[in-house]
Amino acid sequence: MIVYRSFRIHASRFLPNLKDDHICKRMHGHTFNIKVYVKGEINQSDGFVIDFYDIDSIFNARIHSLIDHKILNEVKGLENPTSENLCKWIWINLENHLEGLYRLEVSEDFGTGIIYQPNEKRSH
Repeated sequence: MIVYRSFRIHASRFLPNLKDDHICKRMHGHTFNIKVYVKGEINQSDGFVIDFYDIDSIFNARIHSLIDHKILNEVKGLENPTSENLCKWIWINLENHLEGLYRLEVSEDFGTGIIYQPNEKRSH
């Protein structure tokens, strides 16, 4: 079974590797919508795959507190904070702390988004 929890982050960024005339080269902000998917079996004692409270606690400590209302470029590992790099950064910061992490989605607007779902666990 797969369960998910949605989060919202407000942050600013600029994309330094773009050409000077690209609009995203300049500082701008986004409201990022993030979905964290966890896959597992239902625990017979409590009836959960995972308690949503546990997802919240881990996400808030490992992600939200580091990037919400921040300049993403100033966060270690996000010097080039494309949505793709942000999605992978979130995965890396959750994978060893959230058992059953299965898939991540990051969108910066309706109609655009990134899905990260590695086929196998990798070491970093």
